[in-house]
Order: sequence, then structure tokens, then C-alpha cells
Amino acid sequence: MAASMLCGRSERLRGLLRGISVLKTLISSTTQCGPLLQIVYYNPKPLRLNFKDPYIPDKESKKTPEWQKTIKYDRKLFGRYGFASGVDPEQLWPSSEELKEMITEEKEWQPSLEEMLTNIRAKEQERAKKLQSREKLIAANMAKMPQMVAEWRRESRDIKRKQKEEKARRERLLAEARERFGYVLDPRSPKFLDMVKEIEKEEKKKRKLLKRQKKAEESAAPAPNAPAPGATS
Repeated sequence: MAASMLCGRSERLRGLLRGISVLKTLISSTTQCGPLLQIVYYNPKPLRLNFKDPYIPDKESKKTPEWQKTIKYDRKLFGRYGFASGVDPEQLWPSSEELKEMITEEKEWQPSLEEMLTNIRAKEQERAKKLQSREKLIAANMAKMPQMVAEWRRESRDIKRKQKEEKARRERLLAEARERFGYVLDPRSPKFLDMVKEIEKEEKKKRKLLKRQKKAEESAAPAPNAPAPGATS
């Protein structure tokens, strides 16, 4: 009898080894030819629910965690054990405040078909208005284009003229500084800057003098409709 049992065990061991060799051959062939054939041996433990004596937390006890005293945990208990949990299913329904929040959330995140169509039409109308206003703006700018180009050209000419005048003034000041001091000065040197201030003061005095002379000449000239001295009416 012992020999027969030993032979049976050896046969089962040979079958197991033969299956492992076949599995190795299959995996090696699949890895060479294409994707790996994944074989997972999973032996989950059975879920043992104690329906006769389920765990029901004591809400009056201080040792019970606070999360086991919530309505959410009661719903979980009722979903797992049913009436054996001792939970009253009537209290599991959402309250009026929760229903209002659920309805508000549903309206916000899951609008009806009519609301979605209304929103789509409103967005299309808003897009059409923006496009129309943009086209009007483009048309108005295109109508102003010749005037804008003319103004740009005038500004460019003024800038070039000012740059040319500034360059000529700079060259004139450098030449005058060379005549005064006998050598070329750096435009950033204090001597050159002092000379420029002095020249500007002299030019300002000259402009004031010319302005006074012009004003005196205008006041001394007779009015065009004034009668000549000694003339009788």
C-alpha cells in the first residue's frame, strides 16, 4: 500500500514537472514570435462575511472612530450585511438638503438637452456677433489706411529731418569746440558739455533779442486803415 501511494505521488510530480516544461516552452516560443503570453496564477482568498455575528460599531462608545459613526458607514454596513447590520434603511435616504445639493449639482454638471441646445445657440450667436464686430473694425481700419500711411510717412520724414538737424548741430558744435580749444573734444567730456550750455544760453539771448526787435517793429508800423497825420475828413 505504501508503495502504491509512493508511485501515485511520483506520477503526480512527473505530471507537474511536465506541465512546467510545456509552460516554459510556450513562453519562450511566444517571446520569440511576438508578444509575451502572460499567465498569472492568482488564488484569491474567499471573502468571508460573518452574517451571524457582523461587526456593528457602538456609536455611543468613545473608542469607536468617528468615521464609523457617519451615515456613509451605515450605508456601507447595510450594503454589506443588509438587515443583519441593524441599520434602518429609511435613514439611509438623502435628506432634503442633500437632495437640493444633488439637484443643483446635476443641473450644473448634467444639464438637460434643451438647456444644452440653448447654450449652443447662445454661444453661436455670441461668436457671430464677435465676428461681425471684427469685420466692421477691419473695414473701418482699411478705410483709414491711406490716411494712416500718409501720417506714417510724414512722421518718418519728420524723424529723419530731426535726426539730420541733430547730426548737423552736433558736427557744428564739435567743429566750434575744435576751434576754441585747438583739439578734438569728446562729446561726453565736461568741457564740451559746458561749452554747449554756454552756446545754448547765447542762442537763447539772441532769440529773445530778435523777438523784441520784431515786436517793436510791429508796434511802430502804422495800422493799414489808420488815417495819415494832417489828413482832414
